[in-house]
Amino acid sequence: MIIDAERIGSGHAPAGVRVDFQDRRGEAAPLPVDADRLGRLLAATLDRVGVPGPARVEVTWVDPDEIAQLNADHLDGDGPTDVLSFPLDPFPDEADTPGDPIDPLWGRMVGDVVIAPDVAAAQAAGHAGTPADELALLVVHAGLHLAGHDHAEPDERAAMVALERELLADHWGPLAADPWAPDHPAVGHG
Repeated sequence: MIIDAERIGSGHAPAGVRVDFQDRRGEAAPLPVDADRLGRLLAATLDRVGVPGPARVEVTWVDPDEIAQLNADHLDGDGPTDVLSFPLDPFPDEADTPGDPIDPLWGRMVGDVVIAPDVAAAQAAGHAGTPADELALLVVHAGLHLAGHDHAEPDERAAMVALERELLADHWGPLAADPWAPDHPAVGHG
């Protein structure tokens, strides 16, 4: 499934962001996802942090076993995680030409995002509240990582949380639960 999500907001790139979705969970994928809405949210995230278009992102839905293997291979992690981001080229330099490095029509490949919807659904009640809200949070979080944001240090985490709050409020709506509340069990993780 391919979703062409229009760029929302400042218009850094009228050509926008193309978000390609791929579902590798198999025929028995229990959790439906609203790829169109999540694609628009990801495009808005990249626009907000100034990633110029035209650009492309691939989002792949996987099962817990596949994301556990990716987590081990790339982050030396143990077990399944909810989301992984693989940034490629969010900000071109002057040496780049239109279409570098991948698609002459859609521009640079900003990166890949891998999400395990089943993991997201399992943690949703204790985090963002609902599976849909949890997926929205993960899409924004992954988009910020693609653009170079991190949360290893307290000041980085505060900046990233502020952007997540702003983007979700502006482009998704209120979450069923506040995963950033000081008394929330998930605060301090991820």
